[in-house]
Amino acid sequence: MSRRGHAARLRDKLSDRDMAILRDLEALRLLTGKQLRRLHFPDGDPVTQARKVRATLKRLSDLGVIVRLSRRVGGIRAGSEGFVIGLSGWGHAVLGLDSPVPRRHRRVVETKPAFQAHVLAVADLYVGLVEHARTGSSELLEFAGEPEAWRRFGGLGGQAITLKPDAFVRLGVGDYELASFIEQDMATESLPTIVRKLAVYVTYWRTGQEQQTHGVFPRVWWLVPSAARLQAVAQSISRVPSEARALFSVCLTTDALPSLTQLEHEGGAL
Repeated sequence: MSRRGHAARLRDKLSDRDMAILRDLEALRLLTGKQLRRLHFPDGDPVTQARKVRATLKRLSDLGVIVRLSRRVGGIRAGSEGFVIGLSGWGHAVLGLDSPVPRRHRRVVETKPAFQAHVLAVADLYVGLVEHARTGSSELLEFAGEPEAWRRFGGLGGQAITLKPDAFVRLGVGDYELASFIEQDMATESLPTIVRKLAVYVTYWRTGQEQQTHGVFPRVWWLVPSAARLQAVAQSISRVPSEARALFSVCLTTDALPSLTQLEHEGGAL
């Protein structure tokens, strides 16, 4: 049987929720069992939710469309919720059935804990935004992770430059639409690296490319893990040319949802 034929047979065994789980894994790269529960099993008591997650992950693993990495988060008592889950090659093949052309996919391998922690932090922002939207307080219009959120543009010398935010978010809040680039900071990058990335944002803003395409330049949010890191990043932002300083904001990761949805920061800079 051909690879496409086997993928089609797998697809026939998957429910709509199974497919939604695969699409989230494709977009976010990694998710924990807990994050998958929050996204796809929001109803019922915790015991019932946990049982459904375990059964679903076992079935998807047995079908070979997901892989479970060896690392756990949340300690040894976290159960299935503590496992880190990724999309397998067959999972990508199933999703590729809807694509008119073959798509490249990233192979899930055992990665360093620091990389996994960063990917899962971005995923947690997405989960939080989905949950916030369920309350009716906002509408999640778009969430693009890497590399879909990246922007490619030409520098002053004609060289190709790629701006690499961790995510791009578009939210509907009341009558407003809020656009944001996300930098999920884990306090692992040096401050000179932060300053260089700020400069790339300013260069991209000055091209007018984003404004011409979308009508506004998204606010750039640095989400940081501690008050000390917040102060350090804020000081780096203060070194940006004054006319571009309003592009940037910084907040604690724990304050991301109220910060991203507050109307006094609507849109971005023209």
